[in-house]
Amino acid sequence: MKKLQQNIAFWIIRIMSFSIIAVLLWIIFFIVAKGIPAISWDFLTKMPEEGMTEGGIFPAIVGTLCLCLGSMIFAFPIGIMSGIYINEYAGNARIIRFVRMMTNNLGAIPSIVFGLFGMSLFVNTMGFGDSIIAGSLTLGILVLPVVIRTTEEALKQIDDSYRIGSLALGASKLQTISKVVLPMAMPNIITGLILSIGRVSGETAPILFTVAAYFLPQLPDSIFDQVMALPYHLYVLSTSGTDLEASRTMAFGTALVLVLMVLILNLSANALRRYFSRKTKTN
Repeated sequence: MKKLQQNIAFWIIRIMSFSIIAVLLWIIFFIVAKGIPAISWDFLTKMPEEGMTEGGIFPAIVGTLCLCLGSMIFAFPIGIMSGIYINEYAGNARIIRFVRMMTNNLGAIPSIVFGLFGMSLFVNTMGFGDSIIAGSLTLGILVLPVVIRTTEEALKQIDDSYRIGSLALGASKLQTISKVVLPMAMPNIITGLILSIGRVSGETAPILFTVAAYFLPQLPDSIFDQVMALPYHLYVLSTSGTDLEASRTMAFGTALVLVLMVLILNLSANALRRYFSRKTKTN
């Protein structure tokens, strides 16, 4: 009887696992099948024309990359330092619980609320206007909880014997963290970078209030310029195209480019993760 129950549970888990894979493959196949007709060199390298029903999406690709890079420059250092403080320095359990609670609450806030906050603080109060820096800071705050929690969990996995051994050899706590603990935890910390890039690249609501332009057939000159972005570009094409069929084809093409961009960024982050893993093992 126990073996039968075990087999039933095993097959249920197997079916659910393969169902998830099947749904993912179905979504990818659907996007590829619908988006391939729109993909061409001109589509990837030209400026949009005729209200975005013709031309390409090059400004949107550049804008999305700028926002991903800008948000990571802001979120990654702050998130890592916050995770280090929680795990390595905050000895008071109440402080740790409070910071974790606030981090969890921050992660539960809807993205559109971050957009309104970014518009109020960065666009209006700080005077950045609709710009790359306003959008990047907003997206950086959005993904901070992910970076903080992954950093904290990565540091927890490092055995205390490494810390004790380093301190016993005369290293300071800062030296122990920077030279011993952090390099060993870095492969798992990169996981937070991967998750953050995936979320940032697909967000629409925050950039709608802080940076995204409806139709801007030019590249930005500085971080204080507005840009087009693939998620918002996809939204506009899907909801307000003047030529319905042309807009739909370009929308699926834009979706395919966005998926491929996220895949490439994730593969790059995974390569960085493997590099740190090999470096840790060799040391």
